[in-house]
Amino acid sequence: MPRISPARRAERRMESIDTAPRWCPSLGELRSTDLARAGGKGANLGELVAAGFAVPPGFVITTAAYREVVAGLTIPTHDTVAALEVPEAVRNSILEAYDELGAGRVAVRSSATAEDLPGAAFAGQQDTFLGIEGGPALLDAVRRCWGSLWTDRAISYRARLGIDDTSVAIAVVVQRMVPADIAGVMFTANPVTGVRGQVVIDSSPGLGEAVVSGLVTPDLAVLDARGQVVERSAGTREVVIREAAEGGTETVRASAARAVAAGRHTGDVDDPALSLSEADLTRLAEIGHRIATQFGRPQDIEWALAAGEFRILQARPMTALPPAPIRLNRFQRLIGPVILELLPRRPYPMEVSAWIAVNLGPNLEEMVKRLIGARFTLQDSMPDIDHVVQSYVPPNPVLSWRTPLRLLRTLGRTGRDPRAWTDDPDHRSYLAETTQLDAMDVSTLSWAELLGIPARAGDAGAPITNLRVGYLPAAAAAMVRLRILLSLLRRKEWFGSLVLEPHTMTQEANAELGEIARQLRDDPGLREKCRGLDGAQLMDLVETDPAARTVRAALEAFLARFGHRETVSILLPRDPTWSQSPKTVLALVAVLLDSDSERAPDSTASDNALARLLGHPLIRATRSAHGVRSLVRKASAAAALREDTHFELSRTMSIVRRTVHELGRRLADSGVLDAADDIWMLTLDELSRTGPDAADLGLRGIVERRRNAFAELAGSPLIAPTTLYPRLSSSGIEGVLVSGTGGGGGRVTGSVRIVSGPDEFATLRAGEVLVCSATNPSWTPLFARAAAVVVDNGGLASHAAIVAREYGIPAVMGTGNGTVVLTTGTRVQVDGALGVVLPGDQGR
Repeated sequence: MPRISPARRAERRMESIDTAPRWCPSLGELRSTDLARAGGKGANLGELVAAGFAVPPGFVITTAAYREVVAGLTIPTHDTVAALEVPEAVRNSILEAYDELGAGRVAVRSSATAEDLPGAAFAGQQDTFLGIEGGPALLDAVRRCWGSLWTDRAISYRARLGIDDTSVAIAVVVQRMVPADIAGVMFTANPVTGVRGQVVIDSSPGLGEAVVSGLVTPDLAVLDARGQVVERSAGTREVVIREAAEGGTETVRASAARAVAAGRHTGDVDDPALSLSEADLTRLAEIGHRIATQFGRPQDIEWALAAGEFRILQARPMTALPPAPIRLNRFQRLIGPVILELLPRRPYPMEVSAWIAVNLGPNLEEMVKRLIGARFTLQDSMPDIDHVVQSYVPPNPVLSWRTPLRLLRTLGRTGRDPRAWTDDPDHRSYLAETTQLDAMDVSTLSWAELLGIPARAGDAGAPITNLRVGYLPAAAAAMVRLRILLSLLRRKEWFGSLVLEPHTMTQEANAELGEIARQLRDDPGLREKCRGLDGAQLMDLVETDPAARTVRAALEAFLARFGHRETVSILLPRDPTWSQSPKTVLALVAVLLDSDSERAPDSTASDNALARLLGHPLIRATRSAHGVRSLVRKASAAAALREDTHFELSRTMSIVRRTVHELGRRLADSGVLDAADDIWMLTLDELSRTGPDAADLGLRGIVERRRNAFAELAGSPLIAPTTLYPRLSSSGIEGVLVSGTGGGGGRVTGSVRIVSGPDEFATLRAGEVLVCSATNPSWTPLFARAAAVVVDNGGLASHAAIVAREYGIPAVMGTGNGTVVLTTGTRVQVDGALGVVLPGDQGR
């Protein structure tokens, strides 16, 4: 690049003397508090420079410069922003700062005000340009960085995090280019296990872009808190990205990558000199620990090694970091997946306060106390800070001196018929109380009456606890006796088929959904109109098309009977019930519309297994067929008892949700809250000290504080998968993508379909592999279309496992990371016997 004359340099300095400090400060002038003008990346780098870390020198083109450039644009887009003419004052300031840096080759990186923050890394959402040289090329790269704030991917990412487009701006970091021999990424906590003392380092020859963009399988090293290497594996070095002679970068395939960098090695990409030595790793880990200490939290750090010296290119808080691992006993490992299945997301403060703490929690705790004399508190399984749940710790009930007596009483109930619970007076009293609660018009209740509804709903659930205490022992005893019988007959493999879920309310709901689908299917005009519609679109059709009058009546009847059913989880009342979100119901109908893909539950499997059992020579010789048939029916009633009491308990969920919404509406109408939905960030106790006509007691500030805490925890699981499923990667089978507990059902091949929730039900296509975090009864119709199911959470007694067996499809339970590792569209083989998912082209 031609050098600028001293006279022209002085002229530029005079032109920009008033603007340079505002538009292009050096990194050394910035601190982490300068987020608004330097963006996340720029502010963090400034903090590192001030702390004495080896950061390549550079400057930041501030958000003020960006705003100056885009002023007047009504609707910014990538192309319009990238094509803007840079005002002369801004242009001069940039070129002056570039000249002060010594010109030459630089790295130009975006630094948006919403990126590199806790819970919002924005990794890869805005653009980076490397090896930029010369004023015109620099200005062009800066404009393209500005424009990258408005790419579709960046807009979509902000929308997912709930970040308003009008609230963001972008700065640009310009740094002297580092001619890296080796580069990569370092995490100062283990991103998989959550271990805070470990450092995980990915590295590869050349520029770090190959690692961060996922173009290579990098070298991996894990170091403990003492800096000792505890795990190490070599990468495959598929490509090397290096500076190009003419500027910019070039990507070289490994087979042709010679003379990747100079000085340390022979030029061969496989040269050991292109790997970090243990001394290098220890030195780099120590730098990482110091950076984490500087910022007070685990960091995600990009680094480069050039001429034997490490340079820090950026640092940001780690996102989606699991909680630190905890030691679990055998009972916690057993019960942990059962409850985690009901926590597909982090509960809101009001969900804990108005539902878990006064309803489900106390009823579950009472049941365990009466069955085995043990004590625990469900709320203790969800430790919180400022009422924001931080993690999930599986319950660990503690036995008491009452345990022997409680167990004797429990044994005394094993002679009951577990099918008789629906005729019990407790069931009738529960229905009467919940009917009365459901009939309440919450808009007419006083503030104090509204605050009392959650506790009243909790008290109403006591009869369900009585029913479970009274009849579960009989169901469990029947299952134990059946297992013993099958073991004696050496036919243990028949157990799963014999206890397939009998007639339940969920099956009745599915049958009615199937009937609604049949009505749409049998009308040629409606069937054509329904083709390709999702739940919301199908809802519009049913509500407005005169030809759908019969379907509309069937839907209303369905919701009157089953509308209290939860859409997501019985632990999470913020999410609507079926009545409150009929589009979710019609999304299930959309799944069932394709008659060619509809699969009925495999009812013959149970009948065939029972016939084989009754025909066994020993059963025939002892003439015990009648007793064995009764035993099987009692054992199979266990699933129905659990499922249908769950169905009944969800009746109180609807009234609690309506109550909370009414409280929120009143506070929003009176100006205490900005929106009615903000109430889920508060607690019942906080509402008891205020009201729509009282001072807000700083409720807005509480909501904002907790919303920020939720954002910081976004993407972080409630428990590290390796804590709950310690054998995640130890299946011992070559090529396994994910592994878990096999739920049976054989082996099939199909394309993955990730389904995150009810809004995505209709995306599942016939023959696809359903991959999700967990399921509940609302998901059951999807099993009629799926070829197999793979779930992150749950065991053999989970909803997904039971229904998969019922439909005769393979299931893999408790993978811990299936929704992260697998991607929609990928062909896989699901082996329900081995509990593994393999690449689609891999055989046994």
